[in-house]
Amino acid sequence: MMRFESFRLLCLLAVSMLLAGCDSSPQTATSPVPSTFETGRFALQRILASARLWAADAQPVRLDSEVIKGSDGHGGKSGFWRAIFASPQGLKSQPFSWSGMSGPDAPTRGVDHGASDSFNPANRSTQPFDLNRLRIDSDKAFDVAQAHGGKELLEKSPATEIKYLLDWDAHAGELRWHVIYGGNEGLAKLSVVVDASTGSFVRKD
Repeated sequence: MMRFESFRLLCLLAVSMLLAGCDSSPQTATSPVPSTFETGRFALQRILASARLWAADAQPVRLDSEVIKGSDGHGGKSGFWRAIFASPQGLKSQPFSWSGMSGPDAPTRGVDHGASDSFNPANRSTQPFDLNRLRIDSDKAFDVAQAHGGKELLEKSPATEIKYLLDWDAHAGELRWHVIYGGNEGLAKLSVVVDASTGSFVRKD
């Protein structure tokens, strides 16, 4: 009788272990992080902290978006922004970037930077600008550009990609957005310049 009870106990133990190993609860797969698309000022603010760690007097010289797969620039937002910062005291400049893109071929998410280069404060084409002048973000610049030819262009060619460039016009003494429809600035289908301080339309090329 004792042997029979022991045998039954061993059988129950074996069944319990087998059931424990066959967990029927659903396995939760890790969902991929979706890409994030942001305006130029958002990206610039994220980059600023890293730039100030690089040089306490760091100031932005230019900011531009990059058109990559999954980020067409519509609506004034992009998944990848690149900035150049300068240190007038250190006579050096450094590129930084912000990425919100996901995927195996996407740039690393968050803020990154490249190698430092020299900076010449006397060069009028690469003058840093005061961030306080940036009152109009890239989404508002997009709206202005849409009202000056962009809307008609996108209605005819909805897949047209849009790039944004923010820089200081030393000749006019103005901070300006360049909203570039299709291709680079020199080969664009349409390029609209918007005052980044007032939101006023400047010109279109």
